[in-house]
Amino acid sequence: MTHKNKHIVVVDDDLEIRQLLSQYLSKNGFDVSPAEDGETLFKLLEGVTPDLIILDIMLPGDDGFTICQRLRKSSTVPIIMLTANADDTDRIVGLEMGADDYIAKPFNPRELLARMKAILRRVQPKQSAPSGQPKIYRFGNLVLDTTSRMLVQPNGDKSAISGADYTLLCLFLEKGNEVLSRDEISDVLHGRECSPLDRSIDVHMSRLRQRLGDDAKNPTLIKTVRGSGYVLAVPVEREYGD
Repeated sequence: MTHKNKHIVVVDDDLEIRQLLSQYLSKNGFDVSPAEDGETLFKLLEGVTPDLIILDIMLPGDDGFTICQRLRKSSTVPIIMLTANADDTDRIVGLEMGADDYIAKPFNPRELLARMKAILRRVQPKQSAPSGQPKIYRFGNLVLDTTSRMLVQPNGDKSAISGADYTLLCLFLEKGNEVLSRDEISDVLHGRECSPLDRSIDVHMSRLRQRLGDDAKNPTLIKTVRGSGYVLAVPVEREYGD
């Protein structure tokens, strides 16, 4: 996979980190735009559409959570959040706000690059579905249009579905009624196995169920299989284009 011309925005109020990541990612074939805060970021986004945003949580003015939530109202751009918090609180909140992944400070730039590669590998252009993928999935009383990446509700309402949510939903739709382990899900979403204390998969599942309108206490679409993982519990119909 080539990363040429992939555009990354680094949002951090620490000048040293912005310079370090800008230099490192540029050497690895990315175009990089630095931003010191949310105001600078949104001004930048008026003229460019990045492929991925690296977003620090602790920022002057609006924090990373607020910025992530604001971005998710109009954009599905992948977001990796940077956290200095040693516990899981910031990471879980970040994922709940719509982030695709997170990494704790201090971090190794090579690890961040690996996280970026995992996300960019699974992100497909919105203009067309990947070769061989159905254009339409029908499951339960919902429809997923893979060309527009729109989720269609029973009443006809449509909503764009973001990167990690889209990837996770497609994984379940492709696997049908096969039980997916936490490690399998983590490998697809993050390019790594799930550690025993990592709650990110739980957050991703909760977020996806909410998007689907699936009752978390008594889900009917995606069920939890204790000790094994998760399974899509409804039939899937697939429609292919020409």
